[in-house]
Amino acid sequence: MKINKYVEDLRAKSATELNDELVAAKKELFNLRFQNATNQLDNTSRIKEVRKNIARIKTVMVEKNA
Repeated sequence: MKINKYVEDLRAKSATELNDELVAAKKELFNLRFQNATNQLDNTSRIKEVRKNIARIKTVMVEKNA
């Protein structure tokens, strides 16, 4: 249910808001990978979660363009 709510929230956003969300998610992913490389990351499952969120954002962006 939590994922469906997140996707609904994404669909309600405009294209510029989605782009901002995508940039923020990519920055977070970079920071998580950096922390993982330096052995500072405790919750490694967060990387997988952020990657899936990036894919969800891109999917919604494609749906809006179609």
